[in-house]
Amino acid sequence: MGHHHHDKNKNKAEAGAGGDDWRKKEKHHKHMEQLAQVGAVAAGAYAMHEKHKAKKDPEHARSHRIKEEIAATIAAGSAGFAIHEHHKKKEAKKHARHQHHH
Repeated sequence: MGHHHHDKNKNKAEAGAGGDDWRKKEKHHKHMEQLAQVGAVAAGAYAMHEKHKAKKDPEHARSHRIKEEIAATIAAGSAGFAIHEHHKKKEAKKHARHQHHH
């Protein structure tokens, strides 16, 4: 999906306030959640497309059903990843809120 850039040498002083770091994480997880949602919708749409093709093209129905199942599995995986990222985003938001008050 996206590229991850991690600077292992960056310390807290260079990063600025601790709350900013959590806000960056929140933004990152929000972006990944949105990408996962788009992936789930796209894969779901492709699965439906292949299901339609299986009905219209009986000669190649087996191939279309296989593609449909693969796309449906990818859609489910993407939806699961979106949920995972949603929870990570909420966690980062909570940490940012608590960092702000200290």
